[in-house]
Amino acid sequence: MKGSEDYSSLASRIKAWAKELGFQATGISDLKLSGDEAHLDAWLAAGRHGDMAYMARHGHKRSRPAQLLPGTLRVISARMDYFPPGITGADKILGEACAAYISRYALGRDYHKLLRNRLKHLARRIDKAASSTTHRVFVDSAPVLEKALARNAGLGWIGKHTNLLSRDAGSWFFLGEIYTDLPLPVDQPLTSHCGSCSACIGVCPTRAILSPFELDARRCISYLTIELHGAIPEDLRPLIGNRIYGCDDCQLVCPWNRYATSTPETDFLPRHGLDGAHLTTLFAWSEAEFLHNTEGSAIRRIGYLRWLRNIAVALGNAAPEPEVITSLEARASHPSELVREHVAWALGHVSLEATPESPILRHLSSIREPTHE
Repeated sequence: MKGSEDYSSLASRIKAWAKELGFQATGISDLKLSGDEAHLDAWLAAGRHGDMAYMARHGHKRSRPAQLLPGTLRVISARMDYFPPGITGADKILGEACAAYISRYALGRDYHKLLRNRLKHLARRIDKAASSTTHRVFVDSAPVLEKALARNAGLGWIGKHTNLLSRDAGSWFFLGEIYTDLPLPVDQPLTSHCGSCSACIGVCPTRAILSPFELDARRCISYLTIELHGAIPEDLRPLIGNRIYGCDDCQLVCPWNRYATSTPETDFLPRHGLDGAHLTTLFAWSEAEFLHNTEGSAIRRIGYLRWLRNIAVALGNAAPEPEVITSLEARASHPSELVREHVAWALGHVSLEATPESPILRHLSSIREPTHE
């Protein structure tokens, strides 16, 4: 393929093919990420990545795509909306201390495989049309600055909570990328539309958003319940509330999510009643039940012991009902020291004065979850 007109036509066809494959938006960017590289370097130097040592080990492969895949000239970024329709409202779950809150993205099938398969199909169509010699598909599978690349591709802007935001989709979406050696025309980045709003900063239960665009992962509930392998710091446990896998508070209060619509992908629908299950029910799962009920789910990646660790903390933040106490006592002698320690903390904490109300519960009127349209 030769000539700018041919590549411009191919870019248009790529976006059309992506839409056919279920992606709501697609854009193309170059590799200029110097400002993002400086921000990442400073973030790592401050130790805000916590135990995610792999982020430092990768060096500058994240911010220099051609180091990760030599020959790369462009990055194709694609967006797929994930908010499942008809689920129990986040306000209802967060307002019931004995209900288990799981981040909305993890209620259904693991998005990694779904997006990767769709992107591989798109890449094959591109190769057939243009005979590309170099391409690779990524969905959280390598050091990639996906939000910065998507911003540069015109898919949105990075909000003060550090998530990507779109005017017509909010932030309830996944991102995937195709690195390619094709010199495709690039799209224009969007300007920020956060304005003076700071709702996401004020609502964060653990104050993990230190200031606009500055997130300390070590305090983030998503990090604490998913990425952290060891004990959750005791001072942060009461602030986690009933969130057992991830946290959506900064997205729930974002005004731009009023314009989001729910996903048409049935694979993202909740499985095993996870949109509001009782904590004691989930805590009673055996390891075999956990593996069975999380088959094909992103939740499985934390493993059974961290699953119990997280639920123990949530039970410690619940009301001291007999069912809660009995549930915790049943795990008090668990073989895992990690589980035992968190259960012991929970038993000591559950009988104390109720945990202070989470900031999100003071913003229930701000929550507007997507509806299927």
